[in-house]
Amino acid sequence: MKTVDRVGDARRLEALQATGLLDAPRSPLLDRVTRMAARLLDAPIARVSLITEDRQVVVSAEGTSPSLSERQSPLSQSVCRHLVLGDAPLAVADTRGDERWRDIVAVARGELAAYAGVPVHEPGGRPLGTLCVIDHRPRPWSPEDLETLEELAATAEAVIASQSGFQEVRRELEEERTFLSALLDSLDVGVAACDADGRLVRFNEPMREFVQAPEQPVDMIAWPRVYHLFGPDGRTLLAPEEAPVVRALVSGRFDGQEVVVRAPGRPPRRFTVNGRPIETADGRRLGAMCTGREITDHHRIQVLRDAQYAVIKALAEAGSVERAACGVLGAIAGAFGWSCGEYWQVDPGGERISRTGSWVEPGHDLSEFTGPELMTVRPGEGLPGRVWASGRRSWTPDLRDEPGGFLRTPHALHAGLRTAVGLPVRSGERVLAVLAFFTDTVEEPDDDLLYLLDGVCAHVGRFMERRRAEDLALALTASRRRFDEVVSQLDDLVWTVEIDDEGHARRTYQSQSTAGILGGHVPLGVDAAAFTESLVHPDDLATFRELHDTVASGRPARAEYRVVGLDGVTRWIWTRAAPRREGGRLLADGICTDVTERHRIAEERERLLEREQEQVRRLRDLDRMKDELVALVSHEIRAPVAVIRSYAEMLADLPELTDEPRMFADVIDRKTAHLQHLVDDLLDLARLDAGHTAVDPRPVSLTRLVRQAVDEHRTAAAAKHLTLTTDLALHLPARADPVRLRQVLDNLLSNAVKYTPEHGTVTVTAGCDGGHGDEGCTSGTVAVTVADTGIGIPAEEYPRLFDRFFRASTARRAGITGTGLGLAVTKAIVEAHGGTVTAAPGEGGGTVFTVRLPAAGPGRR
Repeated sequence: MKTVDRVGDARRLEALQATGLLDAPRSPLLDRVTRMAARLLDAPIARVSLITEDRQVVVSAEGTSPSLSERQSPLSQSVCRHLVLGDAPLAVADTRGDERWRDIVAVARGELAAYAGVPVHEPGGRPLGTLCVIDHRPRPWSPEDLETLEELAATAEAVIASQSGFQEVRRELEEERTFLSALLDSLDVGVAACDADGRLVRFNEPMREFVQAPEQPVDMIAWPRVYHLFGPDGRTLLAPEEAPVVRALVSGRFDGQEVVVRAPGRPPRRFTVNGRPIETADGRRLGAMCTGREITDHHRIQVLRDAQYAVIKALAEAGSVERAACGVLGAIAGAFGWSCGEYWQVDPGGERISRTGSWVEPGHDLSEFTGPELMTVRPGEGLPGRVWASGRRSWTPDLRDEPGGFLRTPHALHAGLRTAVGLPVRSGERVLAVLAFFTDTVEEPDDDLLYLLDGVCAHVGRFMERRRAEDLALALTASRRRFDEVVSQLDDLVWTVEIDDEGHARRTYQSQSTAGILGGHVPLGVDAAAFTESLVHPDDLATFRELHDTVASGRPARAEYRVVGLDGVTRWIWTRAAPRREGGRLLADGICTDVTERHRIAEERERLLEREQEQVRRLRDLDRMKDELVALVSHEIRAPVAVIRSYAEMLADLPELTDEPRMFADVIDRKTAHLQHLVDDLLDLARLDAGHTAVDPRPVSLTRLVRQAVDEHRTAAAAKHLTLTTDLALHLPARADPVRLRQVLDNLLSNAVKYTPEHGTVTVTAGCDGGHGDEGCTSGTVAVTVADTGIGIPAEEYPRLFDRFFRASTARRAGITGTGLGLAVTKAIVEAHGGTVTAAPGEGGGTVFTVRLPAAGPGRR
């Protein structure tokens, strides 16, 4: 079976160099790991070593001996190379019995008698080196010892990964959590006891030191207040019955109660307390006792671990830098019970820093101090400006003791805040943002916490850089994709060429299909100008060459020419090109459009235009002949109709005429009257269309004309029991032909009466089309409306209402007779006055006709 050469693996060596640890001074973070390894495994020596292709480099060490003091040593003297080769933990209780290490100097001198080590990997899983402990005496190594080494090795891996930049978010979480779990220390146990009456009878020394109170009689009701006993949240004072000794005395046995002791002037300390009643064999309760084990460090590690996990989770789930920052604020401040956090981001110009996000502890109203609104400061102003300008973190334990304070110190104190912490978020030496935290308690700086917060800021900085790079890459990709999608929908050929000093044009970009323009595919590598010129129609070569020369001289140009494509088809091409300089190169962007169809359409349009002009001339002749025919026929019909009507009137006046002949005479009179009305309308339309009959506008009283027309139709309205109402302005001057205007009013009123069922309403209004001035209508227009509650008109038929011979379907269904000419004549007369007539549905049914005419105001004489 072939052995894998892990030591000489090129990727492993590349990852090893990327750490930057081979030639750098020792890492303080790795030194903490080796110190913990030596202390937790009770070994005199602990080391972190990296294995190169030919040597072993110690990058961190705790304890030493003469043979092991060298930072670098050849692989022949390396014990750790065996772990890299095997990529597995190794524990040797007595190296003197191991043949592999016989030639190692430290073993021969007795300085390396017992060895335990685990590999240290890079994020990709390749072993870079080892974390090991060495004892001068032979000793066995337990599985728990190796497990401890593996946990510390995970911490070392996290440190190395953070140095190399290969750390992934999820891996960092696990490594940091492993490191935090390794910070546990041994804890002393305190004991307290009381008698059956609840009187304190015993504090041992550890318990007295825990609660910082003398051993003296205290009423058990006052124990939480005197001994500063708080619940797990560290803020809520325990109730008297929740005090551990009292609880054991009253309620009996319990385990694992968490109590926080907050003695004045000292940091809070957390304990787990077990309580037991003290009882005799016969069940008599003599008192109670409790034992307390301090878990402050353990709890702190758990909080740090949870905070680290929450930060990594917030970064992993965030969709933007702002959301990631708010998630980090909530994770950190929530984990440590801080009141609020703010995210300040440096503006792109680098002149200001702005608050773009904040987090406030639920149930805590800090709206006067922080909030979602934008706030901006300059370098050196306030806490964020100071951290940004200096590039260093800031921790103010008590704002009341800060000599100069910062910009918002009064507001912070008014809101009950005491401690302020500011942390820079970096990318290399550049500060990208500042994280600011505030709490309502006085808290001293904590090295472990600051170490965690520095790591958090490093995470945020890497996230911001990665997110910015991803956003730019996505934006570029999306922009290119959108451009390609748009171009792919075009029938045009989009291209970019580079033009050299000799005038040769090399295409650097062209849209996917060239077949629509050049009749086939054209490769990018050819000389675009020469290739296209070879396809240009001979008659258009001069045009194409002028286009090319203009662009080559650095000026935009456009031209139309013909090309004989690769498919043999001749096309008209419209080319637009715009040159640009880029890094000393002359580039030109252009679009070629097939305009063959446009040329064909232009030619066809010319032919159609000639044909249409001939048709227009013929239609005008036909229209003139039609009008003359209508006028002639109408005139010839009018005279016989007048004679027939006159004889019918004479017959009706004969006294000897019986009822039946008289009825026939009346019918003849009505029908000839209708026929005469039809002839008059036809003549009016013919005259108006031909321009033979002109209106004679003059200042008239529109009020008087409307009142006269209404009065003449009252009899017809009364016959159908219609209500005919008016709303007329007192004085309404208008410019109109009074005879023609009466014809318009009569047409509209007769229609309203005709098409309104019995007991309906016809309403006539007249007034200014706008407001009233002192001397007339301010709008220069008067309006007359005739509204009825009649049978109405379907909405789709309103556009045709004023057409000749058109009658609404409602009128036809109702069997109401008519010629369909009255409204056409009305419209012609109104438009001849320079006015308009419109029709619209009424609000309660029926139809509303509105006539607008020029007013006869000042200056209109």
